[in-house]
Amino acid sequence: MLFVLLLTPVTAAYIHIPFCRRRCFYCDFPVSVVGDRLNGHNSGTIHHYLQLLIEELRLTYYGLNHPIGQLQTIFLGGGTPSLLTESQIGQILQTIDQFWGIAVNAEISMEMDPGTFDFHQIKGYHSAGINRVSLGVQAFQSQLLAVSGRTHTVEDIHQSVKYLHQSGLENFSIDLISGLPHQTLEQWQDSLLKAIMLSVPHLSCYDLIVEPQTPFARQYQPGETPLPTDETTAQMYRLTQQQLNLAGYCHYEISNFAQPGYECRHNQTYWKNLPFYGLGMGAASYLEGVRYTRPRTMRGYGEWITQLQAMIHQKPLPISIATHPHTPLDCLLDTLMLGLRLAEGVDLRALEVQFGSLVIQKIIDGLTPHCNQNWVVYDYPTHPPLSTGFPIRMRLTDPEGFLFSNTVLTTLFHVLSVK
Repeated sequence: MLFVLLLTPVTAAYIHIPFCRRRCFYCDFPVSVVGDRLNGHNSGTIHHYLQLLIEELRLTYYGLNHPIGQLQTIFLGGGTPSLLTESQIGQILQTIDQFWGIAVNAEISMEMDPGTFDFHQIKGYHSAGINRVSLGVQAFQSQLLAVSGRTHTVEDIHQSVKYLHQSGLENFSIDLISGLPHQTLEQWQDSLLKAIMLSVPHLSCYDLIVEPQTPFARQYQPGETPLPTDETTAQMYRLTQQQLNLAGYCHYEISNFAQPGYECRHNQTYWKNLPFYGLGMGAASYLEGVRYTRPRTMRGYGEWITQLQAMIHQKPLPISIATHPHTPLDCLLDTLMLGLRLAEGVDLRALEVQFGSLVIQKIIDGLTPHCNQNWVVYDYPTHPPLSTGFPIRMRLTDPEGFLFSNTVLTTLFHVLSVK
């Protein structure tokens, strides 16, 4: 365990709700499967976890030993948080507000799955404080939902979006996955067009990653059928950019598109490599340049909470069992890796202040081949500073730079790691 003394307030918090009806075939998240008949009303496991989570919120407040700043963004992720009742979600938010304080204009997001809530629930969640929803759609084709292990139907998707519109909760997003087994370019285009027709203000479009230890990893090999080829998934990405830009969406992050004013504030905390709390089973925090993780199993998480309770009189209280300290090079590489996901790119002036002009020159020299390929571009000030002629920002082009972002990042890791 490590003791943590924070020097600056943190304004973003992720809360993990690990329960799902079943585990999707591509998922490697820390989740607890409760089946189709259990939810926040009748599951003892969910009730017990909620008690642990509330206790962690309390203990973390006392254990951090730092000035508390009001939270500007909160994200309840999972898992399927919409398996919890409206009062249970309200209890979580009330506890957070009691200890940290929630800003009046805070963005409070919650992940939901189609078919797990009705109109009265969404109204109740909204009354409890939820003002943004992330809806796990993934596909608009029944066969693709089945092959992915999803529990909802296409009809559930349309009904859930209808509930969101009717409830007045207009700030919502849907997730879609490209590169699924047997998925065609035509099916992907159909999903995009259906999302547009549903007046969805934000879309997150992810390319399938076959994670180890998942059912997909046991069934499929990347680059082999029935998974689409790399060229097909690249065409899907280009098509996404074209279709959504034509429909008025801004491609503000490598996988995210939003109508003006509907960009996700919370996720920008991650992309800008800013500190955040992570609370709940398997959650990760990033505080003062160190990453902390909680136990990934229900039993381990419960035992850890018990240990914290026994150490409550220690000041500050140890808040994690696993830590990952960052070196200055780690911080630089993380800032580049995350910042280049954004359409606005990376602020080179801030990097120069933090890491020095020699590092900036090293980056520019190393990426020259990718500039020539038109994958990387720079923005220059109208009147460059006399000390250097450096550009003020570096960003990837859309869509080609984003498509080849892994190649660009590999180059950066190489040139910055060489002494």
